[in-house]
Amino acid sequence: MGCSHEEYKRPIPQFGKKVGIVTASSGAAVRIVIEYCRQKNPYVQLILCPAKVQGKAQRKVVVQGIRMLEEQDVDVMIVGRGGGSIEDLWAFNEEIVARAIFESRVPVISAVGHETDTTIADYVADLRAPTPSAAAELAVYEYQAAENLMKEYQMRLSSAVLKKAEQNRQYLKTGGTETAAVSPKAEAP
Repeated sequence: MGCSHEEYKRPIPQFGKKVGIVTASSGAAVRIVIEYCRQKNPYVQLILCPAKVQGKAQRKVVVQGIRMLEEQDVDVMIVGRGGGSIEDLWAFNEEIVARAIFESRVPVISAVGHETDTTIADYVADLRAPTPSAAAELAVYEYQAAENLMKEYQMRLSSAVLKKAEQNRQYLKTGGTETAAVSPKAEAP
């Protein structure tokens, strides 16, 4: 009897307000993520934990970034970097990084490389995004769409309240007695 790794996956919050990002502070990936998040929802709080995502020390820095963002009480975390060679992406194949992602108290979206790149981090993360911009799309809700939905709910609620108030007014107007139309077939002989 095997167990599915899906049972360990946590859902990504639908309306997260605080998004943590673990990536290089100077790369294209972070600029893309920040720009996309700001366009989609200018009110979301982004917390960047700069991580050297290349070289021998990268795995420890990525793990430190994950731990630091957990302490910041972020709703969701994006961990990754833009594409590169297998050597450039190797830290995301290291056990220490995979364990940090898997054990994170915060849901993690892996955004390592480009669509064809796959690392162990992608398998242990709660969600894999094919690119950093796709990770931003998955992590941040569209503010305008949420606001429009709330306005629609408000209109429905107002309409329902007004309808119920009119029903109550009619009930009180008749002295609390309801008059029902009686079908001739329903009358006793």
